[in-house]
Amino acid sequence: MTTSENAPGKGPEELDDAVRALLLLMPRMVGRAKKIPVPEALRSFPLAPRHLSLLACLLFDGPMTVNELAARLQVAPTTASLLVGELNRMGILERREDETDRRRRIIAVAAEQEPSITAWLAPGAAAWRRALAPLTPDQRRMFVDTLLAYEAAVDEERQG
Repeated sequence: MTTSENAPGKGPEELDDAVRALLLLMPRMVGRAKKIPVPEALRSFPLAPRHLSLLACLLFDGPMTVNELAARLQVAPTTASLLVGELNRMGILERREDETDRRRRIIAVAAEQEPSITAWLAPGAAAWRRALAPLTPDQRRMFVDTLLAYEAAVDEERQG
């Protein structure tokens, strides 16, 4: 599978070698992520990847409003609200009144669920920190931008 879309000064073989390595690596990474056991306290809940992203945001950034969550997750506020509603009904999240503006609701991980969720998501965060720590800020940005470009390209390929 050769392509003419190469970086300046790089041959098609180098690009194909990188593509080949990533085609082998990505399924292994996904497979390992899927094997991370769900904590016993959370096994009865129908959690999906979309829920994990939301929970990770709340763990890393602390309690926030639905609109703030939507912005971080890059989804519409209605989508974030639906996810929050699902997790709230499961007892995983709690909504409370904002002390400074009683019209607003603050979303947080329920205190009784926080230890399990933290234990579940912390190893992945620690692994990313170890992998990214040796990189410069510019290199980290390039890495994240490359993954975002890959995600967009996969979507484009699927849409035809």
